[in-house]
Order: sequence, then structure tokens, then C-alpha cells
Amino acid sequence: MTRVPQRGPAPHLTRVAHSVATTERERQNGHLGGVLWLTGLSGSGKSTLAFALEAELFARGYQVYVLDGDNIRHGLNADLGFTQKDRTENIRRVGEVAALFADAGFVCISAFISPYHADRDVARSAAKGRFHEVYLDADVETCEQRDPKGLYRKARAGKIPDFTGVSAPYEIPSSPDLVIPTGKKDVGASLALAVSYVVANFGLP
Repeated sequence: MTRVPQRGPAPHLTRVAHSVATTERERQNGHLGGVLWLTGLSGSGKSTLAFALEAELFARGYQVYVLDGDNIRHGLNADLGFTQKDRTENIRRVGEVAALFADAGFVCISAFISPYHADRDVARSAAKGRFHEVYLDADVETCEQRDPKGLYRKARAGKIPDFTGVSAPYEIPSSPDLVIPTGKKDVGASLALAVSYVVANFGLP
């Protein structure tokens, strides 16, 4: 797979430090900031779990926000299509935005197929040690049976080219921080696993 090199910042730009440190924000929030990167096939339950987790964490007092694939493409990334170059840029931008949320002390939940190791690694790099990769394990057969948006049906009919799991690959995470078998567990059980992970890993030291 060909990777498109990313341009760096212009040489005349200078970073400006915030007057409030991330650690101070986290102390005020009562928890660490970080990125929970949900990855998996279309239909694996990313959006469903992400928004259920957001509601549960918010009820528990967490500063939390979801970045969802479809929502982002209606706004920030509305200018991007679905070529390989655009998909890579889509994930790069989301990774940068998620990192900003983490710096602000939020638990940022990202729900994107993000099928390639290299693209997820770019998002991981942006988060600077605050990245938690969560693989939603559901096979193609299960996701296609669900097909909540009718995307597999369209892909099989040739109406959606390069569709992940049908005509384009999905690279399973080699060492995710958490695996949630959404192909076998219902939303409640999956949510319980995600909440337990956050409680164990986002507490203040």
C-alpha cells in the first residue's frame, strides 16, 4: 500500500505553550486525559459502544467526548473523499484532534474503522503516550448479518468501491490495549468491559 508523505509545518511557525498544564487540567477533572481509539469493521459496534460509553462516563463525572466517523465527515473532513490518500488524511486529522482533547484532560473516544496499522500509528504518535487502542472484534460474517446502514449490501452490489472487509483489507491490531469481542457480546457486556478499562487506566496517579 502506497503511503502519501505528509507536509510538515511551515518553518516560520512557532509553538506557543499553554498557561494551564495538562496535569492541572487532569487534577481538576479528577482523571487522566487520553484517547480511546475504537477500531473495527463497519458493523462491529463502534458508534453504538462509543456513545454508550460517553453517556456512562459522563454520568460518572468524566470529561468525555466522542469523535465519530460519519459525524466528522459532515464537518471537519467534509472535503475528503474515500481514496486511499483521503482516508489516510481523514485519520491523521482525527488523530490530531483527539490528541488536543487528551491534552485538555478529556477522555476522547474515537470511533473509526481505521483499517491500516500505519494510519493508527500516526494517531498514536499524535497522542504522545495517551493513546489506547481498543479493537472491537467482530468478523465480517457477523458484521454483514447486522449491516445496520446497508453498506455491505451496497458494497456487494458494487456501489461502494474499496469497502473494508469486502473489497479492501482490514489489518487487525497486533497488540491492542483492549479487545472487546462485540461479535459475541451484547452492548451491555461490551460497555462493562470498556468502563472497567477506563476506571483502571484513567485514574490519577
